[in-house]
Amino acid sequence: MNAAPADQIRLLDVQALDVRLSQLAHKRKSLPEHAELESLNKDLSQLRDLLVAAQTEESDCAREQTKAEQDVDQVRQRSARDQQRLDSGAITSPKDLENLQKEIASLAKRQGDLEDVVLEVMERRESAQERVTELTGRVSSVQAKTDDATGRRDAAFEEIDGDATSVAKEREVVAGTVPADLMKLYEKLRGQQGGVGAARLFQRRCEGCHIELNITELNEVRAAAPDTVVRCENCRRILVRTPESGL
Repeated sequence: MNAAPADQIRLLDVQALDVRLSQLAHKRKSLPEHAELESLNKDLSQLRDLLVAAQTEESDCAREQTKAEQDVDQVRQRSARDQQRLDSGAITSPKDLENLQKEIASLAKRQGDLEDVVLEVMERRESAQERVTELTGRVSSVQAKTDDATGRRDAAFEEIDGDATSVAKEREVVAGTVPADLMKLYEKLRGQQGGVGAARLFQRRCEGCHIELNITELNEVRAAAPDTVVRCENCRRILVRTPESGL
């Protein structure tokens, strides 16, 4: 393949722009905020699960407390009715009076037991409420850190994407000045050679594979016409000659 020396030089410009685009893509993918957000989101997910569990426990305790208080109220009302009957003097049978007094005493004990249950549930509910308050604060704190990291990541994205857009436009212009057949070969080699399809021959060394050409290879390159597209014998990339090639 033949191409004017100037076109081959411009191919190096295309390569430099492609390298820049690859660097920007790597930078975008490797932002420290990615790992930071992954860790924060993991913490946030765990804290939210704990918060839901604490809220569920508090809600369960609230229902249990309501039920226990209703039980106490029912016993209290029944005890009040029995006491009212006792105080009214309407019951004259000694046996009935004894039974009523026993029932009032039993209800009093039952009420006391139920009130103890209410206190125990209230304590558990208070503990759950404190846990909810604590976890809510921790969730808010981690969420704030997540929002901050997301903002920094998005700002970095915007800057990198802006640079990539500018470089891509410049690349399109420069590539448009390179012969189509030369660009086709370059693109093929770039896909095969890790993103580098053309390399400068500098001081007798291929800057693609960084291997110095031996005397035979140098003589072949020296003998090639200026418009001949030469290839590195080692990596097969397009080898572009410049005044600094050491020929």
